[in-house]
Amino acid sequence: MDIVENLIILAAALALLAFMWGLTRFIFKVGGDEKAIEQGKNLMKWGLIALFVMMSVWGIIRFFQDEFELDNSALDINFPIR
Repeated sequence: MDIVENLIILAAALALLAFMWGLTRFIFKVGGDEKAIEQGKNLMKWGLIALFVMMSVWGIIRFFQDEFELDNSALDINFPIR
């Protein structure tokens, strides 16, 4: 399960990095290149969408684990904050 947890952490970090990179591009290009501003907005949008989807899937899986009292040892998906 360590591999899955590490992949979840990596995916969340990449989504957050995409959002931050888009924010940086947006902030430093305001008043300048319109194409770069749009690219920054798109990166921020897709980074937030990716984070939302990952957290939603995690929440849905966790809900079903708790609701149906599934054996958490086989399907345990914990939010990887340590």
